[in-house]
Amino acid sequence: MASSADSKLEMNVRVDSNTVLFGVIGDPIRHSKSPVMLNRAFREAGVNGIYTAFHITTDKLGDFIAGVRAMGIRGVNVTIPHKLDVMNHLDRIDESARAIGAVNTIVNDNGVLTGFNTDGIGYVRSLKEEAETSLAGKHIVVLGAGGAARGIVYALTKESPASITIANRTEQRAIELASSMREFTNVKGVSNDQLQSVCADADIIINTTSTGMFPNVDESPVDAAWLRPGAVASDIIYNPMKTKFLADAERQGCRIHGGLGMFIYQGAYAFEYWTGQPAPAAAMREAVLDAFR
Repeated sequence: MASSADSKLEMNVRVDSNTVLFGVIGDPIRHSKSPVMLNRAFREAGVNGIYTAFHITTDKLGDFIAGVRAMGIRGVNVTIPHKLDVMNHLDRIDESARAIGAVNTIVNDNGVLTGFNTDGIGYVRSLKEEAETSLAGKHIVVLGAGGAARGIVYALTKESPASITIANRTEQRAIELASSMREFTNVKGVSNDQLQSVCADADIIINTTSTGMFPNVDESPVDAAWLRPGAVASDIIYNPMKTKFLADAERQGCRIHGGLGMFIYQGAYAFEYWTGQPAPAAAMREAVLDAFR
């Protein structure tokens, strides 16, 4: 039986001739929780919008973006594997998305498409609200040098940390990412061979890799015995909510921070870019948690 809150929300859904379309694209995409989260946000904020998932393969990306212009789709989230290639189809790229080299949010202003990246700022907002209120002067270790790491490292450089060390299996990728961010703060790249020594001095250790994500829940990117008790162990994975990395770190005496907040806040920033309204983040979190139950 539906609760009164569910009934109230269902009553607020009114699809009419003024309903605005939004969506998320990716390949694959059917696993995405973004439609659940953003449709709840629209209902909560009284926005006459519908958000859906589009399964778009790489060869159809240009056609889809042409469709965004033709149909007046107001906003699009972009996920794997399109975050890089979509930049070639847009009119403007926000400064942060250009520095990161990836777009995860598109805003359509009367046919002018602007690309943003909300991953990094969403992550940092979550980290500061849920684990560490100030990142200034902190020694931070980032595990991985892929697309997620790029956005997170760029956002971290704006927080005046003492240092950021990027550790990756392929050392050259870590060094290249570090060198692209060095103008902003003290960033260096190392191989995973040096993980034990860099983790020993770290205030915050962030896993940006997919190690430990469902269904491979028994894997961890780092030995928790290397972490200093009291340090923050952070994981961008949110399925499972508490990864092996976080569970092990908690037993080691670390404070832990999971990936759900990053997912919610990257969506919240996208909502704010599209609507100009504050995002109902608490309702968005509730919707995602309900979807996992």
